[in-house]
Amino acid sequence: MRIKATIARTLAVGAALTVTAALALAPSSSATPNTPAAPENHGKKPTVVLVHGAFADASSWNGEITELERRGYPVIAAANPLRGVASDAATIRGLIESVKGDVILVGHSYGGQVITNAALGEKNVKALVYVAAFLPEKGESALDLTNKFPGSTLAATIQTVALPDGNTDLYVKQDLFPKQFAADVPLSQAKLMAATQRPVTQAALTEGSGEAAWHTIPSWSIIPTGDKNIPVKAQEWMSQRAHAHTVEINGASHAVLVSQPHAVTAQIIAAANATTR
Repeated sequence: MRIKATIARTLAVGAALTVTAALALAPSSSATPNTPAAPENHGKKPTVVLVHGAFADASSWNGEITELERRGYPVIAAANPLRGVASDAATIRGLIESVKGDVILVGHSYGGQVITNAALGEKNVKALVYVAAFLPEKGESALDLTNKFPGSTLAATIQTVALPDGNTDLYVKQDLFPKQFAADVPLSQAKLMAATQRPVTQAALTEGSGEAAWHTIPSWSIIPTGDKNIPVKAQEWMSQRAHAHTVEINGASHAVLVSQPHAVTAQIIAAANATTR
């Protein structure tokens, strides 16, 4: 089906190993399981706003929420509508503007597309953290960026659902979800994720991005090298283009935010330390 071919290589959701502040601030590095978390800034802590991607929901961030709150960070895990880039970004922008004080904005997968647009012009957003995510330039869609490099196997796993408004919702087939999306997550948990996944519209994956906030806001990027949704080379290319401080997590899946929340948390803390002193 053409819809499946069109979706060929796009999106989704994940979490990772602990990294040092030095690693998080380096232009590019590789994380290891036993590296300590970044030291923390003991001043007033920024609010961390977490934005999930397609085929996921806000509970994907549970590991990060637990760690961040334990360390004194206010946290909001947003409900990303997954209906379209501009409309989703407007929803997240409203949330950002409701926060008093500094914000660290974190996006997973398609959520990276959303935060790139939502943060534009928002002066309280001090850092962008991308987790297995898209870092688009103006005019680029998630589909454009996925197709730029080989490596995604998402297309063959997609199930389509026609909507009354003429649009199409996309799901990952439940029996294929664990291997495709969350290969390093315990199988029982991956099956729960498959059953509770939230669909993204086809239109959202083909909609071009607006002006990119990463041109003016410092960026961090976590790249799981076992990602089957967004090609690793695409993630590396986007991160380099954005001059993002990058950490690669060897063998981690697209669901790195779920499987390895320590590294994701450490990267968020590193971004907070570097930009909100």
